[in-house]
Amino acid sequence: MTSVFLANLFDMQPTTIILIVVLVVLLFGGSKLPELARGLGKARREFKRASDEIEDEVRTALDEDERKRAKLEEEERVKVRAKIEEEERAKLSAGQDKKPEA
Repeated sequence: MTSVFLANLFDMQPTTIILIVVLVVLLFGGSKLPELARGLGKARREFKRASDEIEDEVRTALDEDERKRAKLEEEERVKVRAKIEEEERAKLSAGQDKKPEA
């Protein structure tokens, strides 16, 4: 529905655009148009600021998630290394105990 509206909006004839402009001037009056334009500009800036803030929050959350994941992976690697070293020490001590003395 929206895509059809946008397609029709960009496919307008020049006379249609002029008619819309005339209707806007009649509805709002010539003196209200600058005020209307300022209001639209403020709304656009506010929307842009809000969308930038949301984007920053999402990016920060993703970065924090990535740091947490990397920290957990590193902790897991440390645990695995410690377990492997413990097993190797156990094998070495078991091997030394079984060595016959000459």
